[in-house]
Amino acid sequence: MVTPGITRRSFLSTGVTAAAALAAAPRFSVRGADAPRKRIALICTEVRTHSHAQHFIDRFLVGYGWQGAWHKSDLDLVALYVDQHPKGDLSVDTAKRHQVPIFPTIAEALTLGTGKLAVDGVVIIGEHGKYPRNEKGQTLYPRYRFFKEVVKVFESSGRSVPVFNDKHLSTRWEECVEMVADARRLGFPFQAGSSLPVTRRFPAIDLPAGTPLAESVCVGYGGRDSYDFHGIETAQCMSERRAGGEVGIRRATSLQGQKMWDYVARRDATAALAVAALTRSHNLPVKNGYPTDAVSLDWARRVFPTAWANFYEHGDGFHTSLLMVDIRDFNYAGMEKGSGRIHSCQMYLPMPTHGSTTADFFSPQIRHIERMVNERVQPYPIERTLLTSGMTLAGVESHYRNAPVETPEMEVRYSVSGESWFWKD
Repeated sequence: MVTPGITRRSFLSTGVTAAAALAAAPRFSVRGADAPRKRIALICTEVRTHSHAQHFIDRFLVGYGWQGAWHKSDLDLVALYVDQHPKGDLSVDTAKRHQVPIFPTIAEALTLGTGKLAVDGVVIIGEHGKYPRNEKGQTLYPRYRFFKEVVKVFESSGRSVPVFNDKHLSTRWEECVEMVADARRLGFPFQAGSSLPVTRRFPAIDLPAGTPLAESVCVGYGGRDSYDFHGIETAQCMSERRAGGEVGIRRATSLQGQKMWDYVARRDATAALAVAALTRSHNLPVKNGYPTDAVSLDWARRVFPTAWANFYEHGDGFHTSLLMVDIRDFNYAGMEKGSGRIHSCQMYLPMPTHGSTTADFFSPQIRHIERMVNERVQPYPIERTLLTSGMTLAGVESHYRNAPVETPEMEVRYSVSGESWFWKD
């Protein structure tokens, strides 16, 4: 069903509650034995060892470990579109071995060559591959283009199906907004984002909806417009549970080196949360097998002199800080107003080891996709990924300009309640 059009302003300022979509459904349902299996098409940039597409395709075709057993996917992967075939391409051999056709266009993959939509769900993996980079250092992955080609098939077929988009939505804010508005307009569940919010947590904590948070900090690692998105999602999946819900951001500031550490040192809460998050890391630097010193802000300044960070001011006075240092994991800490109580955990990102293609943090994301397609239930709010996409872009822009960036357009309002979405066991 096509819903009435909405303006960008009215869309961004409309409160959204995820609980309504989840109230009647268990966290992970099992497809009934007599129910027909749903079919999906997967659209991707490239398929090679350790690429995101390889991890998704293998789980849909072969299965994955889940709750102490081997889980065969509840969905049938019946069509592929692969944009690039680099050296070491795995797509052709995989498709032949599992008898899944690779189609020359996205439209043909979604219609199975019939001219009309013929699948029950679409997975878009626009990550990895050789694509141009702009002057800001952003890789221009074709996620928006892939998505719009999918939407064209929906419009021409007169119906739509659930869509998953890996990582952030696009490298332009207007395109991110348009993608979410298209999902609203055509009425299909739209899931997107990082695997970090749904992976294991150590300890396995979540914040009750309505927690009086004042600030969130994520300490992670990696590059701009790639791994920073993971860190922002790590923070936001906790921040969105604060009292009053999310209201969007109004300013982003990117700093590096001693300027960044000076900024943190001037904010007592940020400094305390940075230390709390660092202590959750499993990869703190050691020398001769022993820690170099007690973890403190001064220690971090000495050990990570070239670290960089993005600092975000939300419309309600809330603060989010993303500190990117060389620790090889992602760690969260949040502070409550008044009491100063700190909540902290690591969101587990077990990277594939040498000689292995396993990256277990993808499995919960696949499980959520299975539920979304089978039940047409959006597992968590797309508004989160809209905002985190914007936060990523604003951080890149601030670094590029070497100045704070005002973001009045990123007034994304939504709230959540009730269910947690991460992998608890």
